[in-house]
Amino acid sequence: MTTDKTGAPTEVTAGADRFTISVDGQQAGFTEFVDHDGQRIFPHTVVDDDYSGRGLATILVREALEATRDAGLRIVPVCSMVAGYIEKNHEFDDIVDPVTTDVKRVLARR
Repeated sequence: MTTDKTGAPTEVTAGADRFTISVDGQQAGFTEFVDHDGQRIFPHTVVDDDYSGRGLATILVREALEATRDAGLRIVPVCSMVAGYIEKNHEFDDIVDPVTTDVKRVLARR
């Protein structure tokens, strides 16, 4: 089990179009994704203000990217939190794709 910076237990859960993170059973944030053509596009990540500064975005994004790798998909970091994580943590560099016009079209159709 992963804990946040306060030592509280966290849980990341995969859904149909997002990963959510909970602290002590309370949902604290999420990162949305769209699967398209072998890619998992991450357009948006949110952590509630009540939980800011606890490292939850880092835990959430890391687990979402690990699940994406395990699913055999490539990562498209549209969201600034996901892009920032990848810039600092290079273990996913081999499966990152750039944000293209096609990716923007897919997101516009949502």
